Amino acid sequence: MPLAFRQPVLLWHRDDAVLRELLERLRSTLPQIGCRVDAERIDPNWDAARDGALRERLAAHGTDLGIVLGGDGTLLAAVRILGPLDVPLLCINLGRLGFLADISPNETFDVLPTILGGEFCAEDRLILDIELHREGRLLRTVSALNELVLHKWDSLKMVEFETRAGGRLLNRQRADGVIVATPTGSTAYALSSGGPILYPDMRAVVVVPICQHTLAIRPMVLGADQPLEIELTQDNWSKARLVCDGQQSVPLEIGDRVVIRARERSLRLIHPVGYDYFELLRTKLHWGG
Repeated sequence: MPLAFRQPVLLWHRDDAVLRELLERLRSTLPQIGCRVDAERIDPNWDAARDGALRERLAAHGTDLGIVLGGDGTLLAAVRILGPLDVPLLCINLGRLGFLADISPNETFDVLPTILGGEFCAEDRLILDIELHREGRLLRTVSALNELVLHKWDSLKMVEFETRAGGRLLNRQRADGVIVATPTGSTAYALSSGGPILYPDMRAVVVVPICQHTLAIRPMVLGADQPLEIELTQDNWSKARLVCDGQQSVPLEIGDRVVIRARERSLRLIHPVGYDYFELLRTKLHWGG
């Protein structure tokens, strides 16, 4: 049969008997239906250089699909590597909650040939590009599929910062920090901090303060195509840190500016035919008993 994807790569992080059995079966089964298969173990703690080296290698191989074996954390690491190549991803869930990893190991060999043959649901997900500026210099660039979190880290004292949207002042506040989440990340840390759930295809972000000093500042949904800036003010009580997708962590200094922009090209996630986001919410969040 004609294939929609001919050069998939298997990506995984954990190493146990379940993973090894699934990996070996995929390595033997996929070539039988016409795929040339790469396999790479990845690590969420890799730096940009390690991510980039693997990205170049997979690009040279003509990789056209990432098949992630793991949970949402492994998928987030895979996004860092394959996202810049516009390679779509699907995930076989070997994790726990699995909002992004929606194919169970038991159904893998029923649905995967169908997906590779071109019958699937595709969903575009917003990615954020984040710049850290210090003393007028661009210090570092990272990305996030779920969220970025600016938070205190060395004491119980709050941090002080101001947030601007499209160049206009949104607010100044003292808090334990702030979350800027995509629709994908709206069901993660932002949700547990009181933020709303955004439908995945929205081009928007939600800005959620963490344990703010005044309850007058509430979570806010903003269009993603206006840049956001968060700047640490001079009156900080505590040191702060920037964490993206729970995997990339950068210490901050007074006066640092974090600039957040929506990436023009989104990440494409592949799901089995019949995928229903509302059913996913009902199942994962236990709505309706």
